[in-house]
Amino acid sequence: MGLEDRESMRILRDALDPASGSDQLIADLYTRWFAADPSARDLFPPDMHTQRKAFAHALSWLCDELIAQRAEEPVGFLAQLGRDHRKYGVTQQHYVTLHDAMLDALRAALTDYWDRRLAEAVTDVVTLIIGVMSGAADAETTPPFCDGSVLDVLRPTRDVSVIRLKMDHPLNYHPGQYLPVQVPQWPRRWRYLSPAIPADPAGYVEFHVRSVPGGMVSTTVVGETAPGDRWRLANPHGALHVDRDDGDVLMIAGRTGLAPLRALIMDLSRFGENPRVHLFFGAKYPCELYDLPTLWEIASTNPWLSVTPVSELNFDPPWARDYPDPTPPRGLHVRQVGTLPEIVTQYGSWGDRQILICGGPQMVAATKTALLAKGAPAERIRHDPLAS
Repeated sequence: MGLEDRESMRILRDALDPASGSDQLIADLYTRWFAADPSARDLFPPDMHTQRKAFAHALSWLCDELIAQRAEEPVGFLAQLGRDHRKYGVTQQHYVTLHDAMLDALRAALTDYWDRRLAEAVTDVVTLIIGVMSGAADAETTPPFCDGSVLDVLRPTRDVSVIRLKMDHPLNYHPGQYLPVQVPQWPRRWRYLSPAIPADPAGYVEFHVRSVPGGMVSTTVVGETAPGDRWRLANPHGALHVDRDDGDVLMIAGRTGLAPLRALIMDLSRFGENPRVHLFFGAKYPCELYDLPTLWEIASTNPWLSVTPVSELNFDPPWARDYPDPTPPRGLHVRQVGTLPEIVTQYGSWGDRQILICGGPQMVAATKTALLAKGAPAERIRHDPLAS
């Protein structure tokens, strides 16, 4: 049965899920790979924690998609991942040794469950991952990355920076995708950021970055980025999109998770007619709803867009006075007070909508769970691989 064996796929998914404690499995995978192919170790930064965690999230998401019998998005994601790994210097020989290391690590971790069916499913998943990634990398002819200069840095709130760049060459990405980014302060440490505007033919890009407590790179980006810094961006990931022929849309954004949804909304504004889009934009404090003026401007000229601001608290902290007031002119829906899962599901299941969720992993997971409990079909809910 292979990829169609949902029971075996769930066993594999649970083993790879970071929430279920997959750290040792992923660490063992990389240990086996580096032992078999020492040249692979030189491709990655000394601290592998973030790399291992991101890989585990991606593999777990992939299994979820395959369990739901959705093959198109996983294949597209893996192809993007293969093209993107060119930035590390990964070669075709590295894929050969990675294939063997993955099979050996998974077999060792799943010894208690290992049988013919599970072996077939695991082998098919690993073959799919390696085959699509290596094939896409081998077929790609574009450069693996592009450099650009920071033009402007804005601080709309205490822990968020809006960073605008001009790339040396225009970037090709679809609205809703995210890009691997390397900043000069942290060479070889790539982080994923979602552009907040559609691809620009002149090479302009905008990112909204939140400083995550304990996050070395995000803290540096928010606190130290300055005009003139040279950033390196690689090829895009992700398949988050709006199908204009598939009905109305629900968008749910937590904090800087707004960025990819904002890019999608801006792209939709190019068309005269669109499905209805209802965006819930949430944060802890009202002052952290930093981009409401922009959303108001778009909604004021596009009647298909509705925006509901949501804050967990109904007051601002003292530090808010040091930052711009994000309150837009009257015209948006009245701000709601509560968590995003609570507020969104007060309106129903949204089962007739395309549902896109972006934000921190806890918010995405909680919102998805709440929507499913209300009756929203799982196949209508979309989000990128969960990562912190």
